Amino acid sequence: MKRMAAAWSALVVLFVGAGCSSSGGDEEDTPQPAPSASGPSTRPADGDTGAFRGMTLPSWATHDYDSPQAATYLQQIAATGARWVTLTPTWYQDRVTDSELRTTEETASDESLRSIIRRAHDAGLAIMVKPHVDLVKGGDRAGIRPADPDAWFAAYRRFITHYADLAADTGVEQLSVGTELAGTSQDGARWSGVIAAVRGRYRGRLTYAANYDEYRNVPFWKDLDVIGIDAYWPLADRATTDGAQLREAWKPIADELAAFSERQQRKVLFTEAGYVSQRGTTTAPYSWTVSKSDGSAEQAAAYEALLASFDGKAWWAGVCWWMWDDWPDSGETAKHLAYTPHGKPAEEVLRRWWAHTG
Repeated sequence: MKRMAAAWSALVVLFVGAGCSSSGGDEEDTPQPAPSASGPSTRPADGDTGAFRGMTLPSWATHDYDSPQAATYLQQIAATGARWVTLTPTWYQDRVTDSELRTTEETASDESLRSIIRRAHDAGLAIMVKPHVDLVKGGDRAGIRPADPDAWFAAYRRFITHYADLAADTGVEQLSVGTELAGTSQDGARWSGVIAAVRGRYRGRLTYAANYDEYRNVPFWKDLDVIGIDAYWPLADRATTDGAQLREAWKPIADELAAFSERQQRKVLFTEAGYVSQRGTTTAPYSWTVSKSDGSAEQAAAYEALLASFDGKAWWAGVCWWMWDDWPDSGETAKHLAYTPHGKPAEEVLRRWWAHTG
């Protein structure tokens, strides 16, 4: 999910504790940690990371992840019963047709990323690193269509293998090779080359975070271990807290995803799902600015409906919610209207579903 400063109501964008192997075989569902050049992970119950019950902690500045608040946020996330945290280092390009990717003052430093990975493991959380590409001069990353595809994919390979190396070195359990890049994701040959380069450096689980209206057109799912979808499907045409109505809206989507999972021989992970606490959020889950009216009850109903609709389905690997609190002084949306469930009824929904399960 993009910041509003980066683009309008972004339809944005990690991995799962339950998924198929890249060959579609019958591996156990618990992901194993990637090898670490600095030694084994220190997190509790190493290797026993369970189903993907996750929360995204995005970064918006160089030192967010090594700030004093980082440890507090990780403890709060773990207290919901989450087993995973997703981290989102972001590089930028100016325009959708450009080929150059670069860091900016909004890119998490490698040092801060290493710091929060250590802290997350110490807090008992498994980690998905989900690098993003955004646009400096506005627009949706799904619109990236480089004028020189060869140059863009060469730059992208340098970008994503940088994080593959970091993930391998720090024992990260899962890596997303991309997020909502619908303008390039139909180029199966070039993406397969990128994925092969990542596999040459990182031995953990791989996914790609496709937008909910993109995933059917991605040709390289069988190069990956799990199908990642940013699950921002609209569920209603007007504001509602009616759980039965919301669960009914999920039924045809779930049927379609079950069939897709079977065809691809891969489980489906919701690499993102989320709702602002604004009235009408179920009509446009991808929007930061549905209304200016409190919708915390609607947010909670949407959390409940998603978990009730998919829990226990053998083909579903889990969900990573967008997102926990913003960093101090960085929020562009008031907390009581933002995506965070923290301190709202939606957090209690998570605790009911997660905190007392294994």
